[in-house]
Amino acid sequence: MKTIQGQIVDIQNRTIFSGSILVENGKIKAVKKEEHDVKHYILPGFVDAHIHIESSMLVPSEFAKIAVKHGTVATVSDPHEIANVLGVKGVEFMIENGKQTPFKFNFGAPSCVPATTFESAGAVINSDDIKNLMANPDIKYLAEMMNYPGVLFDDSEVLKKIEWAKHYNKPIDGHAPGLRGDDLTKYISAGITTDHECFTYEEGLEKLQKGMKVLIREGSAAKNFEALIDLLPEYYQNIMFCSDDKHPDDLLLHHINKLCDRAVAKGNDVFNVLQAACINPVKHYNLDVGLLNEGDAADFIIVEDLKSFKTLQTYINGELVFDNGTSLMPHISFENLNNFNTEKKETSDFQVESQAKNIRVIEALDGELVTNQILAEATIENGNLVSNTKTDILKMTVVNRYKNDKPAIAFIKNFGLKEGAIASSVGHDSHNIIAVGVDDEAICKAVNLIIENKGGICAVSKTKQDVVPLPVAGIMSDQNAETIGKAYAKLDQMAKDLGATLHAPYMTLSFMALLVIPALKLSDKGLFDGGKFEFTSLEA
Repeated sequence: MKTIQGQIVDIQNRTIFSGSILVENGKIKAVKKEEHDVKHYILPGFVDAHIHIESSMLVPSEFAKIAVKHGTVATVSDPHEIANVLGVKGVEFMIENGKQTPFKFNFGAPSCVPATTFESAGAVINSDDIKNLMANPDIKYLAEMMNYPGVLFDDSEVLKKIEWAKHYNKPIDGHAPGLRGDDLTKYISAGITTDHECFTYEEGLEKLQKGMKVLIREGSAAKNFEALIDLLPEYYQNIMFCSDDKHPDDLLLHHINKLCDRAVAKGNDVFNVLQAACINPVKHYNLDVGLLNEGDAADFIIVEDLKSFKTLQTYINGELVFDNGTSLMPHISFENLNNFNTEKKETSDFQVESQAKNIRVIEALDGELVTNQILAEATIENGNLVSNTKTDILKMTVVNRYKNDKPAIAFIKNFGLKEGAIASSVGHDSHNIIAVGVDDEAICKAVNLIIENKGGICAVSKTKQDVVPLPVAGIMSDQNAETIGKAYAKLDQMAKDLGATLHAPYMTLSFMALLVIPALKLSDKGLFDGGKFEFTSLEA
């Protein structure tokens, strides 16, 4: 039996007392009040209420090694990214790899594979697959229903997936950016219980008032904390914290602990903050995660204070998995799975003949997944539409990675590149190759570097090139977090040296093919109007 002393934070009863936790066989045998002079705090571990582990570019077992350093003991994880590449086989890979660690991964069944019919994915998960996944006790919920038009227009396949979740009594996650009014009411009435896509206070408030749980998201690209945190005092029982997407360099620095730090610094009651960070996800998703009660799994953390939440130790099922700077999680061996079947491209593949005066341009917004649609004057050389670095309107491409096909071309503003190109095979949701560059030669060079490596992220200039290979499904590394984090940070700096002005250029790039978020995006099949949910023309 282990005895751990500290200031015990009883979130549910909103009290802190001097005491000790008795741990036996992975469970909390007793919580005792007793006087001692130990100053640090014991509280339940943090839970990320919605994350795609794949965005960290780490397999689950490597993600876990870093997450425990920040006091995270569990995640609610949508394996949607790998599912779009490898289907159910990809979901099974994530579950099995995660199971080999003490960390509590809670995977959902991806509801939208492919995310839309307007792009080429590597796999399909239909309602029969959802039925089989829902029957699996390792699947905890139906993951984000991004196809909200399908819900609103009573698409039979969408409704079947929702019905299977209800049949197995598992929660249904939402994804409805900007959805308001009667459409929102109908979406909720289908049985959808959460949303992590609110980007204004008013939107979050309406969703909460209509009975939804709102997840305050602060990831590497989408940052909604400032817009939504003022909802916490009144609605703390129905709010959770999440990352959604967290790049490896960010994960090395902080996780849910940082949201707690910021929320408390803004004057929020610490119990409200910890209710959102520790308790609400466990209750909502019925997770097998302990909450510091007698008989619970011994999942808890020791933190220095209730301001910065610096983690000193992390326990999962009574096992010490992080201790004063050192992660004690095991290294897990695994086989690399992938799905990459396209041949190298020619520079001419990226040319667009045109005499257009004006073109539609995607305006990327720093820290947002939504984009604007703007009109700009076309720049034409030798009858070919080209990038214009003076106006920062650059050529962009999405290349089908599952078969040989003609690259789709668009133009984008706010990347700021003055030379070269950047490219990635992390392109939500179908993970085709996505690239932005100052000329066709650089774009072609970057795309081919990704194809040669069967996945990765890269930057190229006239004189040098650098690539971080992602051999697991073309979206994850087979390396550890420190290695991939350093390599990613170096590449991020190279992109900025080429002129990139965005905080996280690769993260933003990866979302420029995400058709389910308005306004203008690019798929491997063409330019897409997310507001009207239909293709549109490049020439305006």
